[in-house]
Amino acid sequence: MFYTQRRAAVDEPGVAWVHGSRIGVAVSDTGDDWTYRGVLDGLDAVGVVPGTNTHWAPEVIWDGERYRMYLTMIDGIPQEWAGHTRHIVEFHSADLWNWTRVRKLDLSSDRVIDACVERCPDGLWRLWYKDEARSSTTWVATSADLADWQVQGVAISGRAHEGPNVFSLGGWCWMIVDEWRGMAVYRSTDARTWARQGSPDAVLLGEPGTRRTDATFGRQGDVIVDDGLAVLYYFTHPGWDGSELGTGVGAAARVSAIQAVILRLVEDYLACDRNDPTPIRLHPSPKTTLGS
Repeated sequence: MFYTQRRAAVDEPGVAWVHGSRIGVAVSDTGDDWTYRGVLDGLDAVGVVPGTNTHWAPEVIWDGERYRMYLTMIDGIPQEWAGHTRHIVEFHSADLWNWTRVRKLDLSSDRVIDACVERCPDGLWRLWYKDEARSSTTWVATSADLADWQVQGVAISGRAHEGPNVFSLGGWCWMIVDEWRGMAVYRSTDARTWARQGSPDAVLLGEPGTRRTDATFGRQGDVIVDDGLAVLYYFTHPGWDGSELGTGVGAAARVSAIQAVILRLVEDYLACDRNDPTPIRLHPSPKTTLGS
């Protein structure tokens, strides 16, 4: 598991605590019990002091020959949300631990974050991402070889959102996005044209769960599908009361917790019960064994 390791305990102005983050790493044999392994080093340019830039929302895939990571990167540790360029940068690795920076992707603006990359039914690779310069909607680019990307335009419009995640289950292509009140769900037969599940206000994980650290709505996540079992990993702010997460809010509200829930198909609709106690049992693959 690769995740944005937030700095909940820092006492710095504005939203600096949301920035300056590293990429945390955890490992598991089952997908249920996890062991922390530290952070990824070497993602910045040579000579840059670790922790002085911002790393967000890693997307890691296996392309058949190597691992690729598509990482949101911001220079420095901004104290405000606005006014700072954000880019998606590609890295390669043979072992999931040592990463080589390849290039910054040229996409629809210089305010792009939250990459998701999947190979689609038509044989093309697609990269979905949030474009904050375009009303915080999901945009898409295509590539035949993961080398040259062509921006195709908006994929999901409407209400502002972030964190697109695409996966296949039950003969459908699915996309979930974080609307900051739960997850909106879209489905498609071809990963090109998407229809929203339910009404415009329908979301998954909008109601609090019963676990102590799951008692707020679910935020940005990633889905793993293993032999028909689909597990959504998402995060919460257990102590957050809805106020602005800026100066003075306190470390208790900034703390994040990662949760997991099994997704199920009910008459071609995606559903979940975040209080379901069913154990998660994923099967490790040799390709996804983290190097020591």
